[in-house]
Amino acid sequence: MGYYETLGLGKDATPAEIKKAYRKQALKYHPDKNPGDKASEEQFKKISEAYAVLSDAEKKKQYDTYGSTEFHQRYSQEDIFRNFDLNDILRQFGFGGNGPTGGQASSFHRTMGGGGGGFQNIFTQGGPGGMGGGCGSGSCSPPPKGQDMTYQLAVTLEDVLFGAEKNISLRKNGQAQNVTVKVPKGIEAGKKLRLKGKGGASPQGGPAGDLYLKIDVQAHQNFTREGDNLIMEKQISFSKACLGTKLEVQTLEDKKFMVRVPAGIQSDARLRLKGHGLPSGPVGSRGDLYVKVLVQVPGELSSEQEKLIQELQETGL
Repeated sequence: MGYYETLGLGKDATPAEIKKAYRKQALKYHPDKNPGDKASEEQFKKISEAYAVLSDAEKKKQYDTYGSTEFHQRYSQEDIFRNFDLNDILRQFGFGGNGPTGGQASSFHRTMGGGGGGFQNIFTQGGPGGMGGGCGSGSCSPPPKGQDMTYQLAVTLEDVLFGAEKNISLRKNGQAQNVTVKVPKGIEAGKKLRLKGKGGASPQGGPAGDLYLKIDVQAHQNFTREGDNLIMEKQISFSKACLGTKLEVQTLEDKKFMVRVPAGIQSDARLRLKGHGLPSGPVGSRGDLYVKVLVQVPGELSSEQEKLIQELQETGL
């Protein structure tokens, strides 16, 4: 279930509607309202995560652009809750302090520990005790997470254009492990894809670490990349640069076009094929393909060519 569905909203919900929906559900599922109810506790965690993303303009934009699966490949749990103070938000809704639980801080706030660290505990404690159990006072720590692992993942420009599904074999704990990962369209070199729980095992029974696949876009024999644009080079003779010509151009997806080269074109000039570059993201528009024209100057001339060039020189060319 996506974040909007979790809060009972449509994707066109305004910030005020998102806040109102979260407040309504927080009042319903808050642990103080449902002591010992694990189902309510889990639902409270879900709506809080949804609100942490949808109430943040940048995170919401990324979620709306990439969708749930690819968003969670890009954002870790720590990223989602960064700069999100749940205690402060709940105080605004009347929990804790002089709120509905009276003058004493609620048991949930005691569990939370009153700060960012306590907030992380509530969402990371494992085992059947969950948020409560023997750690209700925040005095014990959850088992440590396993070590995160990072590998290089080589992709082609075609993978960037169309997206791809890669099957890779990794060595984990001395054993071979096959992993399948979806490479989104428009991925850039250096970006990391996150596979939750595919990293190293925890030595004390905690959650496994995450696997990060760092993208390495391989060089292409015909194209170079500049952002979302593609650049290809074409050489023409000096006479064609003077008089103009036509060039056959084949795009990355193997479409062919005849491109007109205007008379008098200069070396290194670029001709644009709009919309034949790379996508700016899984649902973004495409960049352009630029044909970079290189004017050839012959290293050697025949006697006839030399005579003709000298005659052209005398005319001022």
